[in-house]
Amino acid sequence: MSKEKVKVFTGSGSFNVRDEMLKDSKDLLDSVEVTTIAAECTKLKALEDQISTAEDNLKDLKLKADDIGSRVIPELLAEQALTSIKMADGSTVSVKKEFRATIPKDDGKRQAALQWLRDQGLGDIIKNNVSVTFGKGEDDKAEQLLNLAAENGFEPQQKSDVAWNTLTALYQERVQAGMDMPSECFSLWIKDKTKISRKK
Repeated sequence: MSKEKVKVFTGSGSFNVRDEMLKDSKDLLDSVEVTTIAAECTKLKALEDQISTAEDNLKDLKLKADDIGSRVIPELLAEQALTSIKMADGSTVSVKKEFRATIPKDDGKRQAALQWLRDQGLGDIIKNNVSVTFGKGEDDKAEQLLNLAAENGFEPQQKSDVAWNTLTALYQERVQAGMDMPSECFSLWIKDKTKISRKK
């Protein structure tokens, strides 16, 4: 006995029951998958919003802590001629000067800062990076860079800089020795910083 597909006739049209059932199942599966994806996207969006809010709150907390630590507490201690106090829980609160010195990005100020350091006999803290660009087929000339760069018409590009921590140490040393550095050449600042040493 031959097997035939079951067909349902409705007027002039007909359809296969099995195919329609599979189609309905696929539509249902697709619908479930879309719903799941949408739900996970909603979760991600909510988490990103929470992270953004938390980061904003953290920035605000850091600004408040910086103001209290660099202005409020130092001023209150200075009024009492104190530089440190001990709290009831055993923690020690102290105020010290914090220094920072950097070379500006502006090329004019950068060159002036580097020249000032050289004029002061401090050129040894300057880091130099000298490079020469060679074209294709000039590998042999690159090997002779140190001795023949200028003679062969190449113009070395020199980049000079000073690490901020090295410059900061120099600035702190000079200020504490009663000397200064030109603010028109360098980016300089000094501020009070409160440190809380918690009892272990």
